[in-house]
Amino acid sequence: MTNQELNDLKNRFVANGAATPTTQFAERAENAELWDADGNRWIDFAGGIGVLNLGHRHPKIVAAVEAQLKKVMHTSAAVISYAPYVQLCQKLCELTPVRGPERKAMLVNTGAEALENAVKIARAATGRTGIITFDGAFHGRTMMTLAMTGKVLPYKNDFGPMPGDVFRAPFPNPLHGISEEASLNAIRTLFKTDIAPHRTAAIVIEPVQGEGGFYIASPDYLKALRALCDEHGILLIADEVQSGFARTGKLFALEHSGIEADILTTAKSLANGMPLSAVVGTAKVMDASGPNSLGGTYSGNPLSCAAALAVIEVIEEENILERSEQMGKMLAERFAVWEARFPAVAHGRQLGAMAAFELLDSEGKPDTALTGALCAKAREKGLILLSCGFYGNSIRILVPLTVSSAVLEEGLSIIEESLEALSE
Repeated sequence: MTNQELNDLKNRFVANGAATPTTQFAERAENAELWDADGNRWIDFAGGIGVLNLGHRHPKIVAAVEAQLKKVMHTSAAVISYAPYVQLCQKLCELTPVRGPERKAMLVNTGAEALENAVKIARAATGRTGIITFDGAFHGRTMMTLAMTGKVLPYKNDFGPMPGDVFRAPFPNPLHGISEEASLNAIRTLFKTDIAPHRTAAIVIEPVQGEGGFYIASPDYLKALRALCDEHGILLIADEVQSGFARTGKLFALEHSGIEADILTTAKSLANGMPLSAVVGTAKVMDASGPNSLGGTYSGNPLSCAAALAVIEVIEEENILERSEQMGKMLAERFAVWEARFPAVAHGRQLGAMAAFELLDSEGKPDTALTGALCAKAREKGLILLSCGFYGNSIRILVPLTVSSAVLEEGLSIIEESLEALSE
């Protein structure tokens, strides 16, 4: 079927709230490229929204899924378990920066599910109910994670009221006038005005905000937040759904700070395209809830677990962490060139290859319209590009870390050509 024929079906049968505004349909994909139903080639700088750190259809991951498919496709881990589930939990406990020495993990399907379960576990472990998150945070689209998400449009606007006992503090962001001390003081104020520390189960933070704009919490801030949690017996939950699995030059962004969380959630590139997420935490915390209180029908599907085990091997065998660091430095250099050439480009930032820059108007304010125009112009030229941010004016780079140098340069050149066209 052609793009047009498929688009007609989409308009007729897919709910508007679940439909993409684009009119192209992916037919096949390889590494950082895909081809639509009409045979047009696209360079993919979105990576399935950070899901494809190892590219489309990495051969080793495809082989692992195919091999597992010939053994067991599904039983439900709640009925009878299987080796890949426990083997993956072992690997995650060995690799994840959470407090030990003993750690445990559980598997679910999506980032939102991981955060939902992290909250349940934190409440069970502490006997408290309050949850503190941050402005600009994105934790998912389920009702609890919508309450935790710090942005109304497009996620929360039509669905209120949200679950209670969720409170928000400003994320430390000097570009938005929020210093680290101001952010910490805001949490201390919350303790006096909205939720007492002895009622607070957890503080949930993305070490690098995803949908919020790729803003980076500094090591000093994360250390101070860890100390604040320890002072009051509050659990620290690190949401690494988007920043995990090599995007920042470490397996997890939290490793840059040298601290450990009590609970860490991960998803997206964990299984590189297969639906899978995980909650990893201190064993005593993870064991706080009763038997059969966690999980789900499809949680930790055998095919997804096999994919994730292959992902871990590929990251090590192909030196993906080093590649992420190298790519991040190259992107930072390119952003600096654009900032010098184009008045609208500003605030380039990166941690490893988790990189973004902003577009500002002549008064130095966020230019959401220009950001949308840049994404549209890039798409006209065959590049899939995503925006993000509290004001919708950040361009984020989520190209697979396995991208060839030639395709990466081609994609960056399209951004540059698009900026030139929009500057005329």
